[in-house]
Formats: sequence, structure tokens, C-alpha cells
Amino acid sequence: MAIFLKGKVLDMNEYEINAQTLAIIPIGEEKSKVIEVNGDFIINASPIKIVDDSCKFFGSSYEGRFSGTKTLTGISHKSPIIVEESRRIIFFPTKSPRVSSCIWLSFNNIADYDGDGKDSIVRFSCGKTLNLHTSYAIIDNQVLRATRLESVLGRRMEKFARSI
Repeated sequence: MAIFLKGKVLDMNEYEINAQTLAIIPIGEEKSKVIEVNGDFIINASPIKIVDDSCKFFGSSYEGRFSGTKTLTGISHKSPIIVEESRRIIFFPTKSPRVSSCIWLSFNNIADYDGDGKDSIVRFSCGKTLNLHTSYAIIDNQVLRATRLESVLGRRMEKFARSI
């Protein structure tokens, strides 16, 4: 299925998560709102399908990236994933990815976040904000997990580069 966006047709098969992607929010069974630095639009696919398709575009799959995160960090639930390793594009879920209301956030684009007991505000480096019905503790834990994943990935990439 295709949608009309800013004067062109955007096919789901043509979209991949990139450095400009900030968040992927479910808005129905098979629809998502994608928030990017320069605009928001609707994709006719669930967030997990977008994540999986993006991982496949970059040579793996969601399951492969999930397995990689588990191997690198030991994290086995609500795992952050490396969508694309050379640019270190890392996304994390706000809930179990199996839950249809799970939102995916770009770790790389988060500037700050805060919240109260049950809601959070995520501020992105481009100036956009996103209000979430997700507790600060959950967002903070997910950011810490993504930080750990990024750190392990960075150390391994540096070690590999020195060995060449």
C-alpha cells in the first residue's frame, strides 16, 4: 500500500528508519505515525514491521538484531536494537514489542526527558517534543539500556578497527 506524502507517493517498502527518524507510534492495527526531524507521516504498517523491514534493509532482521543485543549486553526483554551499526542508529521500545501499543524511540536523537509517575516528555535534539503515557522510570531504564548497547558496540568497533 502506498500513501501520498509531500507531493510524492511513499511506499512502505521504500521507507527505512534513518538518522532523521525520531519515533514510530502505532495508530491502529497496521498503521503507524512516523515522526522525523522535518515532518510526520503515516505508514501503512505496524511499528514492529517498520523496525523489522528497516533491519532487513540494512542486512539483518529484527530477530537478528534482538539476538545481537542479547549477546552484546545480556538484555533479553524490551531490548534496544541496533538498526544500522555503521551510523550507530539505535531504537528502543517503550513496551514489549509484541504489544500493539509499543512505541519505538530513536536513542540517538533524544536530548532530554522527564516526567511524573505515569507520563513522560521526551525532547529531541531537533527541538521536537513527544508526550508519552509511559512512566519516567521506564523511559530512563530504556535509555540506560540503549546507552549500554551503544557503549559495548563502540568498544567492539574500536577494538576491531585497531586489529586491522
